[in-house]
Amino acid sequence: MKLTKLALLTTFALVSSPVWADGVVTVYSADGLHDGDNSWYQRQFDAFTKETGISVQYVEGGSGAIGERLAKERTNPQADVLVTVPPFIQRAAGQRLLADFTPDGAEKIPGATANAVPLVNNYLSFVYNTRALKAAPASWQSLLDAGFKSKLQYSTPGQAGDGTAMLLQVFHSLGSKDAGFDYLGKLQANNVGPSASTGKLTALVNKGELYVANGDLQMNLSQMARNPNIKIFWPADASGERSALALPYVVGLVQNAPHADNGKKLINFLLSKEAQTSVSALSWGIPVREDVTPTDANYRAATAALKGVTRWQPDWDAVAASLQADIARWRDVTE
Repeated sequence: MKLTKLALLTTFALVSSPVWADGVVTVYSADGLHDGDNSWYQRQFDAFTKETGISVQYVEGGSGAIGERLAKERTNPQADVLVTVPPFIQRAAGQRLLADFTPDGAEKIPGATANAVPLVNNYLSFVYNTRALKAAPASWQSLLDAGFKSKLQYSTPGQAGDGTAMLLQVFHSLGSKDAGFDYLGKLQANNVGPSASTGKLTALVNKGELYVANGDLQMNLSQMARNPNIKIFWPADASGERSALALPYVVGLVQNAPHADNGKKLINFLLSKEAQTSVSALSWGIPVREDVTPTDANYRAATAALKGVTRWQPDWDAVAASLQADIARWRDVTE
């Protein structure tokens, strides 16, 4: 990813100690929604500041890492708003890092809970290099072929949200955890190795250094203009079904946030009909509100990509409860 103004801002925020003021709201967020020079986040943050006079301090990290940072700051919270993906948002809620808050319009948002509300819908996906491969890998079994040795990589479960989603998708597509772990042990012969960031893998696929990598639909669609040699696909299971794990960005108000009122205002702003209507056009995401159906080309492309793909989601609370043990077992079978 090129070092845009955004990336510079993000790097500064991650390594610096912010100076707090009453007219500030601080967002800790998983990456993806602030990609590019005119992202959905940037457009909404600018509009929010113009409307309220409240400036947005933005801190970005991996889906798991950003929650871990919040946990370390439990006794002295620095953030007001957390945005990450399951199961890390459930972990944060279970650690009592999120406050109860019902945003305006929550009744229009499926999956909203007392302390976490979907912000942008998204799905696990995969990309392949169209120059190296004449067609997308047809099935999970095909990815075990020797031709993918050192040409396949997926982000690390437990660190990256898409990596954790990869683990869950394998369980689902192979029919059980035992079968999934057995498969991942075999796949390791082709896997390049760990990657804490899913977003960096797309460029490697585009260059041909990798043939296949995992990703997510919103991110991959947003990257295609800069990476013309990639296409999105979903491998089929033994029955021929292609399926995609639902992996929404989810927002929550931080417990004992230093600027809780400002955090509430920003969450309401991001979940408004106006903001949700533009999420596909600006960031390729899918709006979460049932009363919003965009008409832009990006939304049409996202829905077209998912045609013929079964969308599913697990019991995220159960996933969060077993995640530590599952990651430990994943390490055992891949090391």
